[in-house]
Amino acid sequence: MSALSGIEDLIALLLAALFPALVWLAWIRSTERYGKEPWGPLLGSFFYGALFATIVAAILEAVLVAAGTKLSQAYPAPEFTFLNGSSPLGYFFLVLVIAPLVEEGLKASGVVRARARLSVVSDGLVFGAAVGLGFGFFETFFYGLGAFLTGGLVAGILLILVRSLSSVLLHGSTTAMFGYGYAESRLNHRAGYAGGYYLLAVAMHAGFNALAGLGAIVALLGFSASIQDYASLVGLLLVFVYAFVAIEHARAVILRTDFPGAAQVHPRFRPPSVAPRPGPPPRSR
Repeated sequence: MSALSGIEDLIALLLAALFPALVWLAWIRSTERYGKEPWGPLLGSFFYGALFATIVAAILEAVLVAAGTKLSQAYPAPEFTFLNGSSPLGYFFLVLVIAPLVEEGLKASGVVRARARLSVVSDGLVFGAAVGLGFGFFETFFYGLGAFLTGGLVAGILLILVRSLSSVLLHGSTTAMFGYGYAESRLNHRAGYAGGYYLLAVAMHAGFNALAGLGAIVALLGFSASIQDYASLVGLLLVFVYAFVAIEHARAVILRTDFPGAAQVHPRFRPPSVAPRPGPPPRSR
């Protein structure tokens, strides 16, 4: 493979991952009926999720796994086995606990970064989705790159397509839900909403990862290879359903909090359709 061909393949993978994520972002943005967010700040949040949150999350997860592995080797007791990143239990601890906690925390920082742009509750969901979709795009690009290096361009693009219809949407919806909680906390002074919805995002993320790893979970439990294959197929189908239900729920919350949120935060603001009508002209005497 020539250097030029390699660069072309790399660009193809990058565009294959970027285009669906931007389509999802435009779809989420269009859900708001009043005062749609400008593209500039939204794309800033998107690339914050892509370039900052993704890279820092990967570094933190690698550090935590390495530290856990060292601890489990230094203290080889059964209760520390789950910290060993090279063990099956360590793998599940990573994907079900460490990754959701770290990644949702870093994506949440992107919503907090955009706090000055939040004028209504629905803005929190839209900016949260932007950060999450950016994170999902860049993560998916790297997964696609790995598949490309082992199986070629078609394998890379196929994996990107599968993840663009599942994990990318999941990342967008989890951070959107944190954005809802953060906006409610900031704009409507609802104590505990930001923390509660962060934990919800973590739980959603962990649930998705459990479905994606259903075949591996069944294997860990000692079931036969045929049952493992069946569980893997069922898990694959369920992650698509899970991701679309999650993003549709986020869109429903955007619709519910779009103008009603504006009425709560800015009581003097009314859309033209409900503006007070002028009274009758004074009668002449």
